[in-house]
Amino acid sequence: MPLTMSTEERKPGVFVVKLAGRLDSATCPSCEEKIKPLLGKNTRSLLLDMKDLEYISSMGLRIILAARKAIHGAGRHVLLLHLQPQVAKVIEIADVLPKTSIFNSVESADIFLEAVQNRELMKDQDVTD
Repeated sequence: MPLTMSTEERKPGVFVVKLAGRLDSATCPSCEEKIKPLLGKNTRSLLLDMKDLEYISSMGLRIILAARKAIHGAGRHVLLLHLQPQVAKVIEIADVLPKTSIFNSVESADIFLEAVQNRELMKDQDVTD
């Protein structure tokens, strides 16, 4: 099965990319081409919704790691959503992503991102009484 992708900007700088099918050596080039424009300095979060992703190869993992590297920084994240058991197992075995990068829903990822942003805001405030 080929890879299909769709992208939605949920908020300014927060993108959800839905992946369906197989993310392997045959489909990785087109996936990279579509994700690359989302890796700019204005992107705060890239949420990869893998609900319909049936298979991921090492090339697919490489795309995720490259995206994480490209948007690495304070308050910037690549999060994985709705992992199928077989895809979750590959990511677990590879042991290349922190557990805080994997969520069961967009809503739970949004809660995490809001908490991170609030924590950063609190760092910047002078909390003297």
